[in-house]
Amino acid sequence: MKTDNSISIFITDNSASMLSVRNRGNSVRVRLHRIFLSADAGVLEEMADFIKSKKGRTPQIRHFINRNSHLLRMRPPARVAINTEGKCYDLSVIFNSLNEEYFGGRISAAITWGRGCLKRAARKRTLGSYSHHNKLIRINPLLDTLKVPRYFLEHVVYHEMLHADMGVETVRGRRSVHSREFREREKVFKQHCRAMEWERKRWG
Repeated sequence: MKTDNSISIFITDNSASMLSVRNRGNSVRVRLHRIFLSADAGVLEEMADFIKSKKGRTPQIRHFINRNSHLLRMRPPARVAINTEGKCYDLSVIFNSLNEEYFGGRISAAITWGRGCLKRAARKRTLGSYSHHNKLIRINPLLDTLKVPRYFLEHVVYHEMLHADMGVETVRGRRSVHSREFREREKVFKQHCRAMEWERKRWG
């Protein structure tokens, strides 16, 4: 007597294998990432066809994953040693001052000097970075010198704090890190023009 296969569905946070199908006897085990719980009818129909055949093109599924990639859960961030006191500048003092003046104290990100003296990174303008994953601002230790004016260091920190405040926007289906709104808000920093001019002279 022929019996219909039973289907077991397991919801996971595994972003490495978003959708997998395995047959075990008369049962089918489907493992899918939890972001598919909000998929529309078109995506669900394509998923059903894929589960049945385990092959074929899946453009709607791929588009859905790309569109919702920011929702993928990542592994818990590794602990990072926080070091705000440099030889010349204390990042916590600068951060707290900017947070109060420009953000109403709402930025909760941590800030630290990065590791090593990354001159190559400085030439590429990577003087600071912000990780949305662990809410951490890193500042290139090359800036921890009296040869770098405080207003320029403040400008770099303010730039990364903007990333923490605004997140990553989507413009016309594409991720935009430095949107028009971001650039406009960057100019709110009182020493913006002065900092940009110093950077052009120093690393231009």
